[in-house]
Parts: sequence; C-alpha cells; structure tokens
Amino acid sequence: MREESAVGSFDIVGLGEPMLEFSQLPDSGDGRTFLQGFGGDTSNAIVAAARQGARCGFVTALGCDPFGEALLRLWEAEGVDCSGVRRDPTAPTGIYFITHGPEGHTFTYSRSGSAASHLGPEDLPEEVLKQTRFLHVSGISQAISSRACDGVFRAMDIVRKAGGKVAYDTNLRLKLWPEARARAVIHEAVRGADIALPGLDDAEVLTGMNDPNSIVEFYLGLGVELVVLKLGAEGVLVATEARRERIAGFPVAAVDASGAGDCFDGAFLAELAGGTDAFTAARFANAAAALSTTDYGAVAPIPRRADVERFLAEQKS
Repeated sequence: MREESAVGSFDIVGLGEPMLEFSQLPDSGDGRTFLQGFGGDTSNAIVAAARQGARCGFVTALGCDPFGEALLRLWEAEGVDCSGVRRDPTAPTGIYFITHGPEGHTFTYSRSGSAASHLGPEDLPEEVLKQTRFLHVSGISQAISSRACDGVFRAMDIVRKAGGKVAYDTNLRLKLWPEARARAVIHEAVRGADIALPGLDDAEVLTGMNDPNSIVEFYLGLGVELVVLKLGAEGVLVATEARRERIAGFPVAAVDASGAGDCFDGAFLAELAGGTDAFTAARFANAAAALSTTDYGAVAPIPRRADVERFLAEQKS
C-alpha cells in the first residue's frame, strides 16, 4: 500500500521543459518517416512515475499552440495534475527530432525562446510546490535560460521549506550552455538537493573523475543524502554515507535508449514515495528503464507497474 505523503497532495512534482518529439523510424527505408511522441526529461520522468502509481503533477509553461495542447492531453491521460502549467501566447512549445545512425541516436532541437524558457521565479505555482513530497528537476531545467535557472532554485527552496525533498538529475547538455557555467550551476543545485541522480558520462565531465566510487563520494560531499549514479546497461551505483551498493542492470533487446534515464528517475522516485528503500527501488527502476528501451520514443515505451512486476518475476523464474 502506498504511503500517504507527509507534505500534501502529490508524491512527485516535476519542473522543466516538455517537448513534442519526432523520432525517425530506421526501418522506414527512406529515412523520412517520423513517429510523433513526447519528450522533455522531467516530463518523461513524471509520466514514468505516474505509470507506477505515484500521484504526480507538473510545473511548466506551454505555448498556445497544437503542441502545447497535445502535451496537456498526454498528462491528462496519464493522470498528471496540470494545475501548475501556464499558457504563454507569446512563445512556442519546444520540439525536437531523433535520428538514428551507426553511432546511435542524435537529437536536433527547436526550443530557443520556448514558453518554458520564459518561466521565472515569480511565475511559480507555490501552492502546488508546497504540496509535494518530492520535486524533480534537472540540469536541462536550468540550462534553457537564466530565468528558468533562477526559477528552479526558487522552486527547490519552496519545496524544502515546506518539508519536501528535491531530486536533481544533472542531465548535462553542453549545446545549451557553456561547460564552466553548467558545472557551477549544477554543483550549486546539487548542494541544495537531497537526492542526486547523475549519469556517468555527465559526471565524468562535471567532476573530472572517471571512477564511480570517487564520483559518488564527490556528490555526497556536496551534502546530498543519497546518490544514484546511473551506469547505463551496467545498472546503477547507489550510495549513502552508511551504505554503498551496485545494482545490476537487466539485459534486453534494446532499440532506443533515448528516455531510459528519465524512466529510471520517475520509477525510482515513485518507489521511494511508496516507502521502498533506495536499493530496492533502484532494482525496480533498472527494470523499468530496461523495458523502456525496447521500443522507439521517450514516452510510449515507458512500462506500467504491472509490466515491471511481471518482468521482475520472470527474472526470478
């Protein structure tokens, strides 16, 4: 049975930039066929959390355009509360394209000046943020503009003062901001968070280290209580001051890993909100993330709880 939140109405609220996704289908022959889907790291994570049964909300701004309407329909269908979503008639909803080649998938974005990038500290729905047990934000949430960066810091402060916790995924995108600024902002944000969810590739750039144990020591040293270092197909390294354990990944026939890290974040936070310990939650989230790579797109392949539980049961048989 899911625990009631100690804070309010939501288990998890995400904040960031949602986008419309157009993913190339490699088997289309001419390379011109794209599957329309949805993306944006924190939105993906919130959908993943909702599909595991968590009570979720999302905070962002959307353009008054068909892409914004499509995202609202997605969240409504997934049971994600949209009372923290603003509409901006002066700016568009962002979109991006995924193409596939010999070296994997490539992202091409059309997001400059998006509605979400205009969302600043004074635009935040404080009552929504005060009611959540976990706030989920990321480096991308802060990289899209200086206003958005300040907005994330303000949201973190609101949630923690209200008794909630902050989960931060470094999600480094150097096309959005210079490396030195990214490093400074992300490190400062992690200092103000409770849970750090870096990926290994990001962490190697941000910390200058390549040993996973040294990396988790670095993030624990910034003051977070829990670090979950994502190692791709190798699983994750989960660390607190008292315990450290590598949780193995699950082998699957992967075709598109574009949203796997986001799926992991959402499933992991949903399990924490339900009262599961971090190490058990990481195994569940590894399974969810593995399943999310078996089809194309960031959102469509995200599994529901019954799918994850079935998959885990099969691993034991």
